[in-house]
Amino acid sequence: MQTNLAKAKSNAKKLGVTVMPSKVKNKKLDVYKNGSKIASIGDIRYSDFLQHNDETRKKNYLARHAKTRVKIGSPSYYAWKILWD
Repeated sequence: MQTNLAKAKSNAKKLGVTVMPSKVKNKKLDVYKNGSKIASIGDIRYSDFLQHNDETRKKNYLARHAKTRVKIGSPSYYAWKILWD
């Protein structure tokens, strides 16, 4: 299940990165900075906030990833800012 690509691209632009559909098995998006891939984010087997807009599920996601998502530049950070914001 793919995400809302237009919204994901808009969120990525705010971070100074670009996104493309991932070539990695079971990943939604590849994140690029200055033309170099820096992360693969999202799992196509699960929906994200851009798809369901469910605030309760967003809250649960943020709680589960509280430790890893705050590290700027990590895949978890980009997933948070692009797919869950």
